[in-house]
Amino acid sequence: MTLEAPETPSGAAQPDLASTQAESSAVGHNAPWTLVLPVFGALVLLLTGVLAPSIPGAFALVTAALFTNVVTSVHHAEVIAHRVGEPLGTLVLALAVTVIEVALIVSMMLAGGEATSGLPRDTVFAAVMIILNGIIGLSLLVGGQRHHEQEFRQDGMTAALATLTVIVVFTLVLPNFATTAPGPVYSSAQLVFIAIATLVLFGGFTFVQTVRHRDYFLPQGEHAEGDPSEHAAPPTNKETLTSLLLLLIALVVVVVSAKSISPTIEAWLIAAGAPLSTLGILVAGIVLLPEGVAAVRAARHNRVQTSLNLAIGSAIASIGLTIPIVAVVTLVMDWPLHLGLDDKSTLLLFLTLFVAALSLRTGRTTVLHGLVHLVLFAAYVFLSFIP
Repeated sequence: MTLEAPETPSGAAQPDLASTQAESSAVGHNAPWTLVLPVFGALVLLLTGVLAPSIPGAFALVTAALFTNVVTSVHHAEVIAHRVGEPLGTLVLALAVTVIEVALIVSMMLAGGEATSGLPRDTVFAAVMIILNGIIGLSLLVGGQRHHEQEFRQDGMTAALATLTVIVVFTLVLPNFATTAPGPVYSSAQLVFIAIATLVLFGGFTFVQTVRHRDYFLPQGEHAEGDPSEHAAPPTNKETLTSLLLLLIALVVVVVSAKSISPTIEAWLIAAGAPLSTLGILVAGIVLLPEGVAAVRAARHNRVQTSLNLAIGSAIASIGLTIPIVAVVTLVMDWPLHLGLDDKSTLLLFLTLFVAALSLRTGRTTVLHGLVHLVLFAAYVFLSFIP
């Protein structure tokens, strides 16, 4: 009888909501801090960007707004995911962050002109490496350390990796071998074809994940230990709409804050002698923070299927939406778009795809899988700063 209590719409619902509201980061209800922090971030951006851009401590304020809204965006994404269910719930944060990421890249390109022709490549490559090695590696390590072995649906991950592999190779490797235009670029006709192809693959994957073969991406045999969201009543429509609005505000705060502090961090990178391509790592790393936190939390609560859905879905969305939009911008502005990777990066990319295919081949993961991905991620970061 006690197992049915949370489903009772009357008297049992009120104590359940009250007792779990303190754990609002995982439950589908909004604690006061989740409502205040997006407003705080928006006010900080208004203050430092319009009213008093040179006030003392502006960098610290914007940085605080950035990281607090990362946490807030994860909370509101989980509220929405709890309401709509899997696997549609994992797409909410992935799509929202990707759309904002595209806006950030395009705005930086419009501000920097032709000098930023390699920024989309660097950012997309960094996003793929951060997701497949950093986020997945940490998720599998944390989940494996706590739960020994975790299971997921192999069918869905095989389809996702196949889609991601084609999109990545089309975007970052094939330009080096196309001969119509010199250098690591596509001709206008080739760029239009690749943009359409990536968009079609992204749309096809999203349709398969959410409609045609939705069961391939549903959690199977998972037990969300210590995660109250699995037992709490779903949020109401009002709470869900509130979380959707606050999620968008929080993501805008994250991206605008990242853009605001990026010149200062870029100056630090130059002073340290780091290559300019590391700016792509910075942009991708900051934008992917909400997804990374959400994926690791899911794996820790023994929901590795949700974690992998979010991570690989984010990688597909990151390229599938970024490249078509950036292609349109560069074609309209008549700018070159350098997409091809150098030899070292190409080797690291192929190694990452190969290791990911091996790690997700059996439908089971352990702490060793996570460790291998994290070591590969460390090699990528190290060789980016010391090529």
